[in-house]
Amino acid sequence: MTKFFHSLLFESAKRYSQHPALGFKDSLLNYSTLASKTIVAAHELDKLGVSRADRVAIYLPKTIETVTAIFAVSSAGGVFVPVNPLLKGAQVEYILKDCNVKVLVTQSIRVKSIQENLQNCPALHTIITTDDVEEYQIDNRIQVLPWSGSLGNSTDTVLTNHTFSQQTAIKALLPAGPKTDLDMAAIMYTSGSTGNPKGVVLCHRNMVVGAESVSEYLENTPQDKILAVLPFSFDYGLSQVTTAFNVGASVFLLDYLLPNDIVKAISKHKITGIAAVPPLWAQLTKIDWPESSADSVRYFTNSGGAMPEATLGQLQTIFSNAKPYLMYGLTEAFRSTYLPPEEVAQRPTSMGKAIPNAEVVVVRPDGSECDANEPGELVHSGPLVSLGYWNAPDKTAARFKPAPTKPNEISTPVLSVWSGDTVYKDLDGFLYFVGRIDDMIKTSGYRVSPTEVEETVYASGMVIESAAIGISHPELGQAIIIIATQKQPQEASEFEKLIIKQCQKELPNFMIPKKVIVRDTMPHNANGKIDRKQLVNDYSNLFA
Repeated sequence: MTKFFHSLLFESAKRYSQHPALGFKDSLLNYSTLASKTIVAAHELDKLGVSRADRVAIYLPKTIETVTAIFAVSSAGGVFVPVNPLLKGAQVEYILKDCNVKVLVTQSIRVKSIQENLQNCPALHTIITTDDVEEYQIDNRIQVLPWSGSLGNSTDTVLTNHTFSQQTAIKALLPAGPKTDLDMAAIMYTSGSTGNPKGVVLCHRNMVVGAESVSEYLENTPQDKILAVLPFSFDYGLSQVTTAFNVGASVFLLDYLLPNDIVKAISKHKITGIAAVPPLWAQLTKIDWPESSADSVRYFTNSGGAMPEATLGQLQTIFSNAKPYLMYGLTEAFRSTYLPPEEVAQRPTSMGKAIPNAEVVVVRPDGSECDANEPGELVHSGPLVSLGYWNAPDKTAARFKPAPTKPNEISTPVLSVWSGDTVYKDLDGFLYFVGRIDDMIKTSGYRVSPTEVEETVYASGMVIESAAIGISHPELGQAIIIIATQKQPQEASEFEKLIIKQCQKELPNFMIPKKVIVRDTMPHNANGKIDRKQLVNDYSNLFA
């Protein structure tokens, strides 16, 4: 049976119609209700002219309407484009213009803040606001409609619990929709290390296989309660919803203001699974967790960067009943590797091995496979590999290349994604991250991994967050500097001495940072990762 992205919701609605699907604040929707709202919204999008391959942007925080819109777009055959709600007008304008968005789902306050930018988006003809403002027009061209009069007309519900329990064919209740599971389902814009973001095009098969693979190794069940704290514009954030819906689990949406909000949500909803990136995990380790507040958590996952061993140890104390899953992924291929929890004690710095239904190899520049302990580029092959970058043939050709493991006798191209990350595998086949190829620091003739320096700094126990970057230096080529936030405030000069001493103890001379800079806060990109590009820009003239 062909499964589309929206099938993740509708198949669970058939099997678990009365089971809680989505929680937000004081609202809790079962699968039947959420599916009904989604089908109504899909028909309304169809009336607005949204059809196969049309792009619909969703510029919202995490709400019930956000999830409904995402699955409704897929059901109508369109392509959903989740836009990070933290982005400003110029950034939103770039995304809407880059992929010719026709319909935008957002809030009226956001429309007002970016109205001038919206007038520069020629394909955009309709804006739907979730807070139900009266209908009006922008520049006599773009119609603005309220959610209740377009996507949210609950009085027109076309499904009932009875139809789900009788396994009624959902297909008959939907618009025409996509044709095959290789149709586009979503465009996810990456933060990018240079220039404007790139739109990664994902097909339905990519997203369904990803949900099936992750829920398999996380051993998700309908009894799981998953907390969604990361933005849906981040594939890792959206994965909390798709993984849950694949098995009929419950998702609780949280747009937190303070890390303590996460503690409260875990305790209130008896959360069993939570995902985060290293900076957020670091913040959560600094909170005073009430006794038994985290006892319900059975697993926690990390991606978006290597988790420091010190942070991992603290989290294992906080989540004493939970299994840690350390993962590595690419937006271009969703998720690539994970480290089984039983291996964490023995290999805490490993990325693990390929997830189910993925092939991951380490190769030399000529495409031949590296030997054990030989650094090379990670290459991912299989059904998780995306369709490439939207409207960017040169960038696509640079990253999506023939699979190095394909038999020569097969003449048709089978593409893999070449990650740009340097890794190596040990004798047992477990992978270890060395560094991002374009983040590697070249100093005194050596190539230095920022991660290795950062791990040493974290091991001091004195920092909350840290980043090692290379800054142009007249003698060294690049000098290594450390940017960090302190756990306990002290004089910057004394802090610098102690960090340098720690590095001198653990690292060879060429890896010793030339300077340590203390900041009150670290800059983060839209996905919550430390913004290295911003740090390099901030200190580019340090040794000039």
